[in-house]
Amino acid sequence: MTQEKPASSGALSRLLAGQAKQKLLAFASLLALLVVFTVLKPDAFMTQENIIAILQSTTVIAVLAIACTFVIITSGIDLSVGVLMTFCAVMGGMFMVEWGFNMYVGIAFTILVGALCGAFSGWAITRLRVPPFIATLGMMMLLKGASLIITKTRPIYFNDVEGFDQISLGSVIGDIFPSLPIPNGVLIMFLVAVLCAIVLNKTALGRYTFALGSNEEAVRLSGVNVNRWKVIVYTFSGAICGVAGLLIASRLNSAQPALGQGYELDAIAAVVIGGTSLSGGVGTILGTIIGAFIMSVLINGLRIMSVAQEWQMVLTGLIIILAVYTDILRRSKS
Repeated sequence: MTQEKPASSGALSRLLAGQAKQKLLAFASLLALLVVFTVLKPDAFMTQENIIAILQSTTVIAVLAIACTFVIITSGIDLSVGVLMTFCAVMGGMFMVEWGFNMYVGIAFTILVGALCGAFSGWAITRLRVPPFIATLGMMMLLKGASLIITKTRPIYFNDVEGFDQISLGSVIGDIFPSLPIPNGVLIMFLVAVLCAIVLNKTALGRYTFALGSNEEAVRLSGVNVNRWKVIVYTFSGAICGVAGLLIASRLNSAQPALGQGYELDAIAAVVIGGTSLSGGVGTILGTIIGAFIMSVLINGLRIMSVAQEWQMVLTGLIIILAVYTDILRRSKS
């Protein structure tokens, strides 16, 4: 017993050191991308308009990636986050436009819809024993079809909802400092990140999230209701997707029922690049935010350089594979 303790603490310290190195590597990669695209396209990339565009595009990816972070830390996966975001945007449109709800009531109900959908995924995984990959894949198809049915394949526009577009496109900072027109959506992204970092590191939900990913059976044997906490994690993740749905609907000033599929790949890539392990038990919100910025800067830079979209997808796939391989190497060394 006395010999196992230092060994385990040594493994823990190596794991924490690996996490720190991964975050530093991710941040260095972000800086390298900024330098490369600035050198290649100095007149187009490092301009105020393009920087605002990068920040704006990062908001949705980052919020979805934060939602994925909680699920992936439990060693789960959620392939439905992109389509769930769209479904929440559609339901927000139904609440505020079709049914005439007050904007703030509609926002609350939209987030509630996301939480309920997340809870359903968690219930299917825990009670029906459906693997997370299959459960969330089925949820993705279900919600995609539901969005098209509810809207009859037509967009819902928020033109009559006063102030809704200001959620994402307005600028409280810009009103005070006109030279810094940072969109409100960016502030919401960082607010969500800070709140979720507190939840992950300072609350029982965060502790059980890490515990489930580290050793679920040990948690079960200690008397913890594993199924309940897993459902809570997916519910919390779904609520965050509801926030993402509001952000993208506000940015477009519409709910586009065919939008959303594919966002889950960018979100998962951001999570893995940021150092969260697909094996579970390891991850940080800060790393996820860095990963999200890497994805948005890469996509923005490739578009400015007129790289075809199909090649952008190829590069995204290669980055995911490389990030997962790096995680495997890091965990084997730890």
